[in-house]
Amino acid sequence: MNIVALAGGIGGARFLRGLRAAVPDAEITVIGNTGDDISLFGLRVCPDLDTVMYTLGGGINEEQGWGRTDETFTVKEELAAYGVGPGWFGLGDRDFATHIVRTQMLEAGYKLSAVTEALCDRWKPGVRLIPMTDDQVETHVVVDDPERGRRAIHFQEWWVRLRASLPALSIAPVGAEDAAPAPGVLAAIGAADVVLFPPSNPVVSIGTILSVPGVRDAVAAKTVVGVSPIIGDAPVRGMADACLTAIGVETSAQAVGELYGPGLIDGWLVAEADADVRVEGVEVRARPLLMSDAAATADLARAALDLAVELKREDEDAR
Repeated sequence: MNIVALAGGIGGARFLRGLRAAVPDAEITVIGNTGDDISLFGLRVCPDLDTVMYTLGGGINEEQGWGRTDETFTVKEELAAYGVGPGWFGLGDRDFATHIVRTQMLEAGYKLSAVTEALCDRWKPGVRLIPMTDDQVETHVVVDDPERGRRAIHFQEWWVRLRASLPALSIAPVGAEDAAPAPGVLAAIGAADVVLFPPSNPVVSIGTILSVPGVRDAVAAKTVVGVSPIIGDAPVRGMADACLTAIGVETSAQAVGELYGPGLIDGWLVAEADADVRVEGVEVRARPLLMSDAAATADLARAALDLAVELKREDEDAR
């Protein structure tokens, strides 16, 4: 079976680990969000790609869900001693090595997709990880800053430094409309038996990937099942509610399902607490969504895949 998953962040990475465990013989291609990418200290940092790579490769800090395990922060401390910032973005010493290698390869002329493949040669994530694009796309957030007025800031500053404490007036993946899918992205989607949306942020992870020209149409042509990142009226993790508010969408499993809509998804897994959710034109199933341990995560991934296979067969039979 060929499976494509669109993913970004901690929830996406953990779901993918469960998917790999649930179907170890499947060919899994992960299209990673690069809208969170940022340049710091002269280095190109790709948080979502690295979180997937480290999580599936066994190098993630499990407690945080991001960054390396057994990390030290000597370089960060020395930079702070020199008064060099930003100090709000915590890069560890082991993590610095990844960004140094990536930046050197990019400066040597390699595309991000080729660099990602080279980095994965070390980590052996057990999936094919492709960035959504080789072009530079950065998510920016417009805020009303009490000190500096209305301005656009990088998503990472809003998310990490401000913890989304300033309401976002708008969120935009800058450069996305002029970007091209990275080599292999559209081919992987075209060859996929099913496409899965893990419980990643629907605005700045899944939504950003879909904003790359050609990706949404390619995905919409397949059988797609998504997993809700919302239980009740709150995100399972993180601050997806702040992102949804910025685009005028209610924080609920129903509203996110409708945001994707029947033109994009065929099936929608929601929490048992949201069993009454209905999305017109979409098959909604209630399942335990908390990825509390390896077994629960694999069960969730299997439920999403089983629903996708079921809906694909129904569609084929209807033809």
